[in-house]
Amino acid sequence: MTGTTSSSRPDTVVLVHGLWMTPRSWEHWVEHYERQGMTVLAPAFPGFEVEVEALRENPQVIADLGVPETVDHLAGVIGALDRPPIIIGHSFGGTLTQLLLARGLGAAGVAIDSAPPEGVRVTPLSQARSLFPALKNPANRHRAVAFTAEEFHYAFANTLSAEDSRAAWERYAIGAPGRWIWDYGLIANFRPGHQETWLDFSADRAPLLFIAGEKDHIMPPAVNRANAKHWERSPALTEYVQLPGRDHWTCAAPGWEAVADRALTWALEHANRSEPAPA
Repeated sequence: MTGTTSSSRPDTVVLVHGLWMTPRSWEHWVEHYERQGMTVLAPAFPGFEVEVEALRENPQVIADLGVPETVDHLAGVIGALDRPPIIIGHSFGGTLTQLLLARGLGAAGVAIDSAPPEGVRVTPLSQARSLFPALKNPANRHRAVAFTAEEFHYAFANTLSAEDSRAAWERYAIGAPGRWIWDYGLIANFRPGHQETWLDFSADRAPLLFIAGEKDHIMPPAVNRANAKHWERSPALTEYVQLPGRDHWTCAAPGWEAVADRALTWALEHANRSEPAPA
C-alpha cells in the first residue's frame, strides 16, 4: 500500500493529554496546527472538561476515573469524525493512543514520551523516583495524587529552571488517578490475565511513531524503546526516534514547535500506510 492521496489525507489531529494534565497542556499545539490548516481536537478525559483550577478544588473526579471509560470516550470522539484523524498522545496519552489504534481508529499515531502498556517491563531508576510520590503510600491508589512544584520539576521539567518549571506547574498541573499509577505502572505485569492496558502487539493497526526525550525522567527513552520493540511482531509500520536534550515537558518546553512539526510531518507522510515507504 502506498501513501495517502489528497482525498484521503487526514485533515484532523486529535491530541490526547496524559496524567497530571488537562487539554490546556495542548493549547500551543492547537494554535500551531490550526495555522497549518488542520482541524484540531483536544478532548478531555471524562469529567475533565472543567478548568484546571476546578479540578484542583474537586479532585474526586480524577480519583474515580477509569481507563475503559476514558478509551471509550475518546473512541466516540474519533469515531464521529468524517475520516480517520491523526492521533497524537503524550505520556499516558501515548498509551491511550496505542489502545485507540488497536481498535482500528486513526490514520496514523504518534506517542510522545509514552507511558508503557502492559507487558513493557523496563523501569529505570529515574522513573521509579518520579513515581515515588504516588507509590510511597498504598492509600494513594484511591486518591488523586498531585506533584509538588519540586516533584514536578524533577519528573516533568528537569531541563527548565526551577522558576520556569514552577510557572508550568502552576498553570497546568493537576492530580493524577492513583489507581492508574499503581495498577498500570506497578502491578499490571504481575497480575494474572490481561489488564486494561493490554495490547496484542502482533495485530495490525495504523502507522505509529514513538518520540522519546533523551532527558525524560518519568518516561525515559529505555521505556519508549522497549514499547516500540514490542510492536516488532506487528505488520504495521512502527518507528522510534529519540530527541536530544528533551525532557517530559517536551510539548511545551522551549523548542516544542520542532517536536510538533516532526510529529505532524511524519504522521501525514505515513497516514494509512501499512508498509514502510520504499528507500
